[in-house]
Amino acid sequence: MDIRFNSFLKEELTINDIQEAMSEEAITSKELVMYYLYRIAKYDQSGPTINSMIEINSEAIFIAEALDNERKRKGARGPLHGIPVVIKDNIETKDSMHTSAGTIALENHLARQDAFLVKKLREAGAVILGKTNMTELANAMSSEMWAGYSSRGGQTLNPYGDPKLFVGGSSSGSAVAVASNFSVLSVGTETDASILSPAIQNSVVGIKPTVGLISRSGIMPFTYSQDTAGPFARTVTDAAILLGTLTGTDENDIATYKNEGNSQQDYTGCLDSKGLFGARIGIFNNISEEYKESEEYDERLFNNSIQLMIEQGAEIIENIEIPSFYREWNWGVSMYELKHSLNNYLAKLPAYIPVHSISELIQFNKSIKEQALKYGQDKLVQREDISNTLRNPEYLLSKIEDIYFSQEQGIDHALKKYELDAIVFPSYIGSTISAKAGYPSIAIPAGYMESGRPFGITFAGTAFSEDVLIKLAFAFEQATKCRKPPEFYK
Repeated sequence: MDIRFNSFLKEELTINDIQEAMSEEAITSKELVMYYLYRIAKYDQSGPTINSMIEINSEAIFIAEALDNERKRKGARGPLHGIPVVIKDNIETKDSMHTSAGTIALENHLARQDAFLVKKLREAGAVILGKTNMTELANAMSSEMWAGYSSRGGQTLNPYGDPKLFVGGSSSGSAVAVASNFSVLSVGTETDASILSPAIQNSVVGIKPTVGLISRSGIMPFTYSQDTAGPFARTVTDAAILLGTLTGTDENDIATYKNEGNSQQDYTGCLDSKGLFGARIGIFNNISEEYKESEEYDERLFNNSIQLMIEQGAEIIENIEIPSFYREWNWGVSMYELKHSLNNYLAKLPAYIPVHSISELIQFNKSIKEQALKYGQDKLVQREDISNTLRNPEYLLSKIEDIYFSQEQGIDHALKKYELDAIVFPSYIGSTISAKAGYPSIAIPAGYMESGRPFGITFAGTAFSEDVLIKLAFAFEQATKCRKPPEFYK
């Protein structure tokens, strides 16, 4: 099929590129949406079949046309006016798209209203292009399940090289869609590593914000303590723009009430190309031998990243100690909170949905095991047998220990001891301690291994330090400019 698109349309477009072109009437949102739909059809759903998308918004072109008309009549609402965004399949939208978290049981679930963050996107003028595939139930299904797989959506592939290359999860599709130029932006969610991991694996920028910076209402839960949504983009600038759009106080999410005085609606003021100059950055070199020997670590690239920060004027403190980093974490919080939160979510679903509890979900999956249980469901079964109460002493002690050891004896301890602005981890190995603390991290590309596999680093800090992390990550990005698009389509 020979379709000729506007000559402006190409891979790696940024928000600023697009807005400038739209203001000059060189491109429309409708043309942009059609271009990404074409790429999805040709490369995501056929050809190499990357399979990052699980559903397309049937009204996306109409929305784009309406926003083009509004721009002509009133001007642009802001930087996201007419910009395509895709969102993870566990985020509710009140439209023709379903919200299933990758499960067949919920494949017909139509949400009653938009998630708070979706309302923010629509108000900003973004075009929600579709929903992305994910590791089913945010990796709450099976210990054997491969990242990026769901029974409803199939397997999402890493676009860089070997199709068997680890894609990262559970926000696999959200990262891959942006990496593959199927959308300008995307939104994922994280409990632990679910934004940072796929960002690193697919050479994109992923921001896992402070828990509560972005409302959790309208997102299918995993935990109460650690869940958060966050942006993916190909540049730090675009990720910062999207982050500012998603923040806000939501009366339906008490965690957002601590945002007042701590959050920002615009993080673009943090974009300083000299942001590394004079910054004190702690390097976590205390890497286990097991990780050093893994396919995810590249000592040369990590050392190159450290050297680059030194050249940019950062004061580097190597071999910092984080007392609790290698402690044996008790996973009681995620065990109990998933049982409680997911049961509550399922119980509120409409009557036409075939499951309203974890127990019913397990039985439903068994009834269609050929379709639903490629990897089994041992994680669900394990949670079915635990108490559905949050007064359990194991849970309460786990919650207190998580906060104490991740904050006071973890991230905050290191920041204070070494007087640091941030901590840098190779890849995403700092995800767990930051997740348990509810603290922010930014994953950013840092080169490619000899095999072509992407490598990245993570900047981590204390609560509501997104502005600092964005400044450091932007300066690092500008000094490296190392991101390369995948070549599967060439």
